[in-house]
Amino acid sequence: MGVKTVNHFTSELTNSFKQLQSKLRDRWQSIDTFDQDDYDILVVPSYSIDQYVGQKVPGFLHYEERLLFSLIRLRNPHTRVIYVTALPLCPIIIDYYLQLLPGIPFSHARDRLLLLSTYDASLKPLTQKILDRPRLVDKIRCALRPDKAFMVCFNSTELEQELSIKLGIPLLASSPDLLYWGSKSGSRTIFADCAIPHPDGSPLVNNLEDLLQEIFNLWTRQPQLKRIVIKLNEGFSGEGNAILNLTSIKDYAPHQVGKNETLKALADQLEKLSFQAEGETWASFSTRIPELGAIVEAFIEGEEKRSPSVQGYISPSGEVEILSTHDQILGGADGQIYLGCYFPAAADYRLQLQDLGIKVGQALAAKGAMERFGVDFITVRQPGTDVWDIQAIEINLRKGGTTHPFMTLKFLTNGNYNYATGQFLSQQGQPKYYIASDNLQKEQYRGLLPNDLMDIIAQERLHFDSSTRTGSVFHLMGALSEFGKLGLTSIGNSRAQAQEIYDRVEDVLDQETGMIDESKQLSSLPISWEGARKDS
Repeated sequence: MGVKTVNHFTSELTNSFKQLQSKLRDRWQSIDTFDQDDYDILVVPSYSIDQYVGQKVPGFLHYEERLLFSLIRLRNPHTRVIYVTALPLCPIIIDYYLQLLPGIPFSHARDRLLLLSTYDASLKPLTQKILDRPRLVDKIRCALRPDKAFMVCFNSTELEQELSIKLGIPLLASSPDLLYWGSKSGSRTIFADCAIPHPDGSPLVNNLEDLLQEIFNLWTRQPQLKRIVIKLNEGFSGEGNAILNLTSIKDYAPHQVGKNETLKALADQLEKLSFQAEGETWASFSTRIPELGAIVEAFIEGEEKRSPSVQGYISPSGEVEILSTHDQILGGADGQIYLGCYFPAAADYRLQLQDLGIKVGQALAAKGAMERFGVDFITVRQPGTDVWDIQAIEINLRKGGTTHPFMTLKFLTNGNYNYATGQFLSQQGQPKYYIASDNLQKEQYRGLLPNDLMDIIAQERLHFDSSTRTGSVFHLMGALSEFGKLGLTSIGNSRAQAQEIYDRVEDVLDQETGMIDESKQLSSLPISWEGARKDS
């Protein structure tokens, strides 16, 4: 989901970018190579997405902190990391991550970390801010060893491509030429090509007239529909989605009245859409359709419905492997907003998710994609059975909300994902579970400084215990004071233990802020299955 930019790259620059990326293929051996060898890693955690969509997310600027798990790569005594942010990071946050490193003196790791900032809090993508500062680009270039450096980012657009070329180092991500395959419409094309079940829907449209026609067509094909999802082609965490309720205009269904009457009723109903982004209106949402495009899709109903995902990796040499499966925790008006996740996904279907993820990964690899990708699904249990209907929803050709918790688990435990069972095993063979959230957010948490949080963590022993490899790892700490918002990954040896660890963090924060909230935020999220709390 990239920023809308005019393609200003000449064939010469495009070839330069491809040549840089070809260096990755020469160096590649396995998924862990770049964590074990002597490399300089430039981390540019830029959310180069449509900024109107991004600003709908509270504390969006601080989401740059989600890639701070990359600092755990400093556990290798030869690795150097350059981490660039829009605003300077609080020193105690950096200290917190470096203290997680097993067997590495703090000072040794800190000497191999270079923190840089643009001192720019505007809504422009971070990578654009870097490019706008030639002296900063020069400083980064001088700090890197070109033959031993590569760049990682949240998502790859022309901005990241341009920075890669200016620095003369390869970008470990898909080429911006492939962005379409991570869009809503591109995802539907991949699913169709791979014969993967997905909801009935439409091709991409760019105006209101075509949008209404596609809604009419979908309702005609499926007269039993109660709701239809309208999705901006580029979105983030479900913020670009809206729900059209058909039940209140069922008397105007295509099979009951003439087409013109149905279209008029639909046009009037668009004014009453249920928007997932807070403060969104039809007046503002509709202006985005000509610029970003949109699709319509059948809303999947079900009494027992879950929202799992699979995360995969495409190596520079084109090999595809599955990294993880999750059951996502969704919220918002209609359960469309990503709030967090459980790992692993339920045993009922996680192996099926892996198989479908491999198919998608191979299709993407054939188009030249590399690095991480994710696929979101909806699963509905068939009444009276243990059978789950699985429908693919969208592809994320980038890092996502499930990337940082899983990589945190992997780096801290040195374990491995077991493809045969879909579980993650520590070095001692212990299955590991976690619950992760970017949205532990309450009004009474506002005003807590990162230093305050560290005091609470130390006093109440909420930290990750490297001896038991259980506990909580915190992120988004920079968003706590202004937004009352915090992220964390709570790791346990069972799903129940992970939940207990998470709940204790929330209990302690409630007590420390003087307002005990009996309704646990994560416990009350609209997930419709008690099995999330049990081992799978």
